Amino acid sequence: MSLNKHSIQLHLGSKSQAHEYAKKLRRSQTEAEKKLWSLLRNRQLKGRKFRRQYPLADYIADFYCHECKLVIELDGHFHKDGEAKEHDEARTRLLNEYNITVLRFWNAEAVNKTEKVLAKIAVFL
Repeated sequence: MSLNKHSIQLHLGSKSQAHEYAKKLRRSQTEAEKKLWSLLRNRQLKGRKFRRQYPLADYIADFYCHECKLVIELDGHFHKDGEAKEHDEARTRLLNEYNITVLRFWNAEAVNKTEKVLAKIAVFL
């Protein structure tokens, strides 16, 4: 059986440094990540399994649902600058090539408008 880029598991293509960095990120979550993770973990949203700080290719997704091919990113203020925006756009383009949908929310949305964020996520599950 031949594999194309759409059928391989991206996680397997990530480098060991990404896995180590992901572990560090899991230990130092932002307030927004903690809040959203408390509502996504253990299949609480529509019975879907999410992983946090999950390496995908050359990137680490804040949250990833493999069943739905959905990445959720929580962005802080530094994502507004040009270089970070370009990095985010490149990540989204690459993940879209693998038919993975990327949803982005501001940290403040995840903390202050949690129900609205969950409703938007639920549409893709």
